[in-house]
Amino acid sequence: MDILLVEDEPQLAGQVSRSLTRAGHSVTHAADGPAGLKAVTGSRFDLVLLDVNLPGFDGFELLGRIRAAKLPLRVMMLTARSEIGDRVNGLKSGADDYLTKPFAIEELLARVDVLGRRNGAAEVQQSCRVGDLCMDLEKRRVMRGEERIELSPREFDVLSVFMREPGRTFSRDEICERIWEREHEYDTRTVEIFVMRLRKKLDRPGAESVIGTVRGVGYVMQSSK
Repeated sequence: MDILLVEDEPQLAGQVSRSLTRAGHSVTHAADGPAGLKAVTGSRFDLVLLDVNLPGFDGFELLGRIRAAKLPLRVMMLTARSEIGDRVNGLKSGADDYLTKPFAIEELLARVDVLGRRNGAAEVQQSCRVGDLCMDLEKRRVMRGEERIELSPREFDVLSVFMREPGRTFSRDEICERIWEREHEYDTRTVEIFVMRLRKKLDRPGAESVIGTVRGVGYVMQSSK
């Protein structure tokens, strides 16, 4: 994968870059927020590894600009902030994953591998349709009627779980298993955040949500109207 590492600590940046390169990835390094923004708008990357505490402007602001520009990038936040509030903030802002410092390089490589496999996996099924909601699995595009719905890569992955089997109720644990492949632990709040983000983008005012809640069990894809 082509990876952009936005990290202001030279020693850590060097260690991460060398490890990713040995694993077969191509790595570009930016040391602050403005340099990171210039890099993502000038080149095509598959993944951004984004520190939160950056000179210029922080990682949350850069993440916001990436999502506002609708750049189809996967973003993993790297930060020393371990509080749940910061993790929730990153996920709500559009991050696909979140890793707190200090971390083991082996864990970072495993998470990068998971994101890469989800992005590049061959799809046997080409499209899914539920009511007026249509998902193109090959082009990773979602339409509701004539309107294109812009989703982050992780939002697309979560929605695809529901779209492939509409009417089936998925527990939060099963959603984690399908998306994150159980290589890491994710609490139920993570799933709730992605469902909340999808509802905000997919639902229409006054209409029933396309993703229903089955109390005490999980979530189910309902027919959209």
